[in-house]
Amino acid sequence: MKTILIVDDEPHIREVLVSYLNKENYLTLEATCGSEALDSLRQRTVDLVILDLMLPDLDGEQVCRDIRTFSSVPIIMLTAKVAQSSRIDGLTSGADDYIVKPFDPREVVARVKAVMRRGDDNQLLADVITYQQGALVIHSLKHEVTCHGQIVNLTPSEYKLLLLLAKYPQRNFSREELVERVLGYDFIGDNRIIDQHIKNLRHKIEADPRAPKFIITVYGFGYRFGGDGA
Repeated sequence: MKTILIVDDEPHIREVLVSYLNKENYLTLEATCGSEALDSLRQRTVDLVILDLMLPDLDGEQVCRDIRTFSSVPIIMLTAKVAQSSRIDGLTSGADDYIVKPFDPREVVARVKAVMRRGDDNQLLADVITYQQGALVIHSLKHEVTCHGQIVNLTPSEYKLLLLLAKYPQRNFSREELVERVLGYDFIGDNRIIDQHIKNLRHKIEADPRAPKFIITVYGFGYRFGGDGA
């Protein structure tokens, strides 16, 4: 059974989410603040985090950044902020998805299932693939990516996006296809969300994100992988 950590200081929100998730056979843990959430994640294995942005001690974006220093666990953010800039800030912090309050708990369950499915990615590539004389190495069995010998901490969505592009070098992918294959057919939202994931990924694997060598923009269409295997 998968375990989900719910981080929210509102008891009613936690109670509703626990009820709906338990009905879907998920185990649940609860935290009322950012520091409690970080302690919980360091002490036990969790399969997904539902994280409120408005917490009493640390803001959710900071908690998300802190989590990403030691874990690639999928994160779904909950927030009352509706501005597009807030959504981008959340994704830049390392979140995999974003839900605005008030929400239908059935939508949260659907998003949880979609993110869980994305995290179940298996071998899309050979065990180890090296690009540009070792500048980028993908270890698919270990779900590990290294750049110039240094391990790169990718979110589940960033990892699956890189794997998909790298599996088909020089193939042009539309934004719509990337959203469907990486975020899931049941993803609800603007397909421009893929642009933010690409931006985050470039900052982690490209020597110069403004002149990318691996993830190339196909203007007016989408993206392709430009790395040469070696």
